[in-house]
Amino acid sequence: MGYLARQLAGPTDPARDAAWRDPEPRKGFFTDTSICIGCKACEVACKEWNAIPQDGDLNLLATSYDNTGGLGASTWRHVAFIEQTTDRIEAARESGRRLVDLGMPASRPPDAPHPRATDAANTAPAGPTGIPPIGTDGDGAMAAATAEARTAEATGTLPDFRWLMASDVCKHCTHAGCLDVCPTGALFRTEHGTVVVQPDVCNGCGYCVPACPFGVIERREDHGHDGTVSNVGVAQKCTLCYDRLTEDQTPACAQACPTTSIKFGTLSEMLDTARDRVEVLHANGFSEARLYGANAEDGVGGTGSVFLLLDEPEVYGLPPDPVVPTADLPDMFRKAGMAAVAMLALAVGAFAGRRS
Repeated sequence: MGYLARQLAGPTDPARDAAWRDPEPRKGFFTDTSICIGCKACEVACKEWNAIPQDGDLNLLATSYDNTGGLGASTWRHVAFIEQTTDRIEAARESGRRLVDLGMPASRPPDAPHPRATDAANTAPAGPTGIPPIGTDGDGAMAAATAEARTAEATGTLPDFRWLMASDVCKHCTHAGCLDVCPTGALFRTEHGTVVVQPDVCNGCGYCVPACPFGVIERREDHGHDGTVSNVGVAQKCTLCYDRLTEDQTPACAQACPTTSIKFGTLSEMLDTARDRVEVLHANGFSEARLYGANAEDGVGGTGSVFLLLDEPEVYGLPPDPVVPTADLPDMFRKAGMAAVAMLALAVGAFAGRRS
């Protein structure tokens, strides 16, 4: 179903939009960047399971300890490394406070339960940000970090330096522009609500590349290491391990993550876990915590990959207000129809003038 039809029909489950009669519960990721340690186990597991070729020479970049740089046809999971000093940390916390003042945490339905101290979202080890999972079990490291955060809130003292690390991936949008523009049906919506490319159907036209507001999808090129790279010229991206989902298995990246920074399950469960986590962090002084992709009213209808960020989306290379490019189709059709009517009226008027 295209964007125009969806708007006329109103919001529905994306798998049902795709004509699945009995779809599975929508699956998705929740990536908690506050406990990511930048180990890149997710990148390695993704490449191993999906037989993705090496992406470049893997030397460290000049601007970061990263060695892949971004998502692409041969990097379906990418871990970003972002260095921040005190000034940027304070700016992040201040922007977080403004979001809280605007009611950002109120995204939870009014009758939803409050955060649970024993939730799995609060039981993983601390990441390089210094932010541990927050609970009420009296753990010394957790209590010390919580006390430090609250002192920083009260006195304005902040760390001199911190790393932000985040594992990025395809968003599996509710309204996916890549699906709308694909002329061959190579891109399709699965019964799990995810978006997958069929490489044997893709003709390499590339229409999907600019249609993605996140810059995720890309056509694969032969990098020349051994001359045997498969699917050259074909669009490639994360499939959310569709082959594993059909066997009721966890995607490779989530299974390999040693800190549970990458969580997988039904999207509704992931959203609950994400909201619990951000509310607990706010309650413990980390005002910079915010959710990305959890708003069903955004320009892509919400995403199947939800992120907890510790700064503004732009810091992570994410668009602050993503919009599916095909959102303009209704207006384009309306204007095209008006132009056609006007041209027809002019033609009729010209013909009538000649007759007289």
